[in-house]
Amino acid sequence: MHTKRLGIYFNDHLAGSVGGLELARRTEAENRGNLLGRYLATLIPELTEDQQTLLSVMDALELKRDPLKTRAAWAAEKVSRLKLNGSLVRYSPLSRLLELEALCSATEGRLSLWRTLARISVKDARLARFPFEALVQRGEAQHSVLQRLRAQAADVAFADEPQPFGSGEPLVAGP
Repeated sequence: MHTKRLGIYFNDHLAGSVGGLELARRTEAENRGNLLGRYLATLIPELTEDQQTLLSVMDALELKRDPLKTRAAWAAEKVSRLKLNGSLVRYSPLSRLLELEALCSATEGRLSLWRTLARISVKDARLARFPFEALVQRGEAQHSVLQRLRAQAADVAFADEPQPFGSGEPLVAGP
């Protein structure tokens, strides 16, 4: 395998993981007590575990970490908080929607990573011990929940009358 390209690929995903985890933590803090906050409180440990798996894969492949990329991703997430959201000093329904869209995109990126690793793991014995298929399944479930939350956030953000978040469809579809 092409080590240089692998290193770039993994460091890009690691940077995305750092930014995504920071975003999830901030969004959870702004939504404590509602449906989104409760879900993110369960998602954050899974994201942390995914980040640790990514680091373990990098170690198994003997890939160096690029601290500049991870610091830049951390800083970019902090700077993204300055975006205009229709409210200068408070969290707004538009903030929630944009954050959920970013978390959905980040989850799609993670799914692509796990699917790619599942493909290349058949060619590299160092990757055989990692449960990439299980990570794909978990990521798909996460993406499904995040998409439902995003739809609810859009309903709240663009409603004519203010409404509380989480008053719409259930988070997880019934049997």
